[in-house]
Amino acid sequence: MIKKNFNRKSLYNKINKDLGFSKDFSSTVVDNFFNTLVGELIKSGKIKISSFGTFKVINKKERIGRNPKTKVEAKILSRKVVKFKPSLLLKEKINKYD
Repeated sequence: MIKKNFNRKSLYNKINKDLGFSKDFSSTVVDNFFNTLVGELIKSGKIKISSFGTFKVINKKERIGRNPKTKVEAKILSRKVVKFKPSLLLKEKINKYD
């Protein structure tokens, strides 16, 4: 069985098919949503979407890592990453369909 990724184009097509919006309008809505999400994460560092979950920017400290193949140590620089915590409702829905 081949797994197919669900990407932006798939989302455009799903909105187009389910809601009847044009593909151009669907792509504009999806792109604006993601741009807004990224902008808010940059500005405030945290976004909570009811019944879905919370996105939060966290700082990772500098550390020493190791290449598992060659065993060579390398410095991993400090950086910011986005962490997602699903809501209880989302967890329940996902676990309901196991």
